[in-house]
Amino acid sequence: MTFPHRRTRVVLLTGPSGSGKSSLAARTGLPVLGLDDFYKEEGDPTLPRMPGGSATDWDSPLSWDADAAVAAIEELCRTGRTAVPVYAIATSSRTGETVLDIGRAPLFVAEGIFAADVVGRCRELGLLADALCLRGRPSTTFRRRLARDLREARKPVRVLLRRGWRLLRAERRIVARQTSLGAHACGKAEAYGRIAAAAARPGVPQAKHPNTATIN
Repeated sequence: MTFPHRRTRVVLLTGPSGSGKSSLAARTGLPVLGLDDFYKEEGDPTLPRMPGGSATDWDSPLSWDADAAVAAIEELCRTGRTAVPVYAIATSSRTGETVLDIGRAPLFVAEGIFAADVVGRCRELGLLADALCLRGRPSTTFRRRLARDLREARKPVRVLLRRGWRLLRAERRIVARQTSLGAHACGKAEAYGRIAAAAARPGVPQAKHPNTATIN
């Protein structure tokens, strides 16, 4: 299904955990949908497990509700409002619900570590303005992620350190996967410029593939 007369579009912003997605999205001044709030809750039988089954693999896209995220994006584009779960990472649970109202804004940013997983679906629905993957130095991402996670007490320190080292080693593979799904890998300056360009042409859906499309 497509919605050819709708003018509101979404910029999907992804990248490794700690790459600066939230700060860049806030800097744009556009409405922001936090896609990480669509994580599944602890106890969900569909959650993926780490090798050996010792713990939940929260870095797998299977730990995230892509269908609910796409439904929220579509509803924002269609009506300007949608209900969004409030997710507590520390307890791996939803603690409530809020309403995101973007009014008549013609463009908004949806950011999260699994945003690339819905690039194809948003493009098919005619909702996509651009899809971007923030790319930087893995060591910088590691330090930024650890500082944030410790400050917010997201998980026990030993868990954060173990996850941090694992993601540090995997960062280039993570970026490669996200680009293979249709996100354009770039630094913050280029990403900001592309979002600004998309905002100047809010009613224009993205071309077939983000790495070949030009937005002027």
